[in-house]
Amino acid sequence: MLPVPAPAAKRRGRWLTITLFLLPALVLFLLLVVAPILVAIYSSAFRWNGFGGLPTNFIGFDNFTRLFGTEIFRQDLWHLLVLVLLSVCIQLPFSLALAMLLNQRIRGRALYRVVFFAPYVLSEVITGVLFSLILSPGSGIANELLSVFGIESEFLADPDTVMPSLFLVMTWKYFGFHMMIYLAGRQNIPNELIEAAQIDGASTWKTFRHITLPLLGPTIRISIFLTVIYTIQLFDLVWILTQGGPSHSSETMAVTMMEYGFKRSQVGYASAISVVMFVLSLVFALVYQRFVMRRDLAGATTTMGGRR
Repeated sequence: MLPVPAPAAKRRGRWLTITLFLLPALVLFLLLVVAPILVAIYSSAFRWNGFGGLPTNFIGFDNFTRLFGTEIFRQDLWHLLVLVLLSVCIQLPFSLALAMLLNQRIRGRALYRVVFFAPYVLSEVITGVLFSLILSPGSGIANELLSVFGIESEFLADPDTVMPSLFLVMTWKYFGFHMMIYLAGRQNIPNELIEAAQIDGASTWKTFRHITLPLLGPTIRISIFLTVIYTIQLFDLVWILTQGGPSHSSETMAVTMMEYGFKRSQVGYASAISVVMFVLSLVFALVYQRFVMRRDLAGATTTMGGRR
């Protein structure tokens, strides 16, 4: 038998090492990610209460037909759209403006960065409990302050104000995270480009519009991507603040799934909701990366050995 050439043996050893290092992570990924997805897809085709072993009452796509035929789920989709639009049009521009401000040489900017980023460090549960005390009807701190001016509002108990109140809490929680992303992106832009534009007589606005903003494009696109994916899966804040109330006026898909899966023991129907959430996230991620982040990903893609 001929001896194995040294380069072939070296390649085999390298791939064996790679496989051994990847195997634990791959097993965990299969058990904790792929398996639950497959179980949810399987159980969504059954009428099942979650007890008594595997489901046997097969109903096909009836859970999905029922899902898209209910007013509650259509409201969930509408709330998703509203929160995404508000986040993209208000929260992210506010975070970007703040990042540009804190990039300037101002006194105490390091302290401001820490203070503005601090809400993101808090868990959603702590944030929800905090704002439930602030915005609670009657005895909340916000109502106490507004009563001085003769204004009364039931922020979380009024269907007309609960969604703006929820968006306010989301903004407080996450604007610091996006601010730090934009700040990191701005600091990666060479100052020579900004200085050259200023020497040529460009105003601050024109410099931002024609140089800073285009170069921040990849950062802004990933920020929008993270915002949409988070909003599709939004649960913690809503559950702590309102549990979807009043009268489903702040309910999200995850809250509806929780309601039917754990409170009403309609696990098959709740699984159908989870499948829809997964499909929405997957389709958005694929389409967004294909058409919006295509250049960003192409510029960052490399292969082993340093070749594209």
